[in-house]
Amino acid sequence: MGQSASSNGKVKQHLETASKTGALVLTDRKLTEVPDLGAVAGSLRTLDLSNNKLTALPPTITNISTLKNFQLNNNKISSLPADIGRLGKLETLSVQHNCLTALPPSIAQLNHLKTLVLSGNGLEQLPVEVCGLPHLDLLDLSCNRITAVPDAVATLNALELNLNQNQISSISDKMGECPRLKTLRLEENCLQLSALPLGLLTDSQVSLLCLTGNLFSSKQLEETEGYDKYMERYTATKKKMF
Repeated sequence: MGQSASSNGKVKQHLETASKTGALVLTDRKLTEVPDLGAVAGSLRTLDLSNNKLTALPPTITNISTLKNFQLNNNKISSLPADIGRLGKLETLSVQHNCLTALPPSIAQLNHLKTLVLSGNGLEQLPVEVCGLPHLDLLDLSCNRITAVPDAVATLNALELNLNQNQISSISDKMGECPRLKTLRLEENCLQLSALPLGLLTDSQVSLLCLTGNLFSSKQLEETEGYDKYMERYTATKKKMF
């Protein structure tokens, strides 16, 4: 009982500090539920609840309209709040190593989101809800159970898409239409060389394509039609970096 009171006291101290700094870090505290954040709901910009034992988030979490950076890594969360789209200023959302199997439709309203990390969950489909987010730079879906990349991917605005360590065996021909996609990671999936859309090599923005650990060799890839076009983009990008 004393330990619990001590823990509550420390959380209260952190809340008092957060009302001044705008940042609340409650990591590694064995929390099974989110404490009442009403006192900081109008000023909090960063909230880190990683490495706890959370299984759910209270609906009131979406009242923190000032939130820009939200970290929920290494919990046991199975779903995000239905109205998470109310967090209109959110720029970073990281929920890696949890138990998510789907995302709420309202996530499509997070128009300022730049980084979305969902690696290490139980997603079986690429979440098309996030494809239209206008300012998304990174979408990390590695270490899930995704089996296919659907046509809706054509509207994805991300600069980098990480699909490493899934179970992907088919990719839409529209993959190459992504307007800003520069880096595509597809390592350790179930891809045959024939599943790779030609347009992705010949006529896309992708200049870094990571494909090791699939059902073909790097030599087979190098002999594929369009590979030379991809290498032109890869080399041009490398030159710009140096």
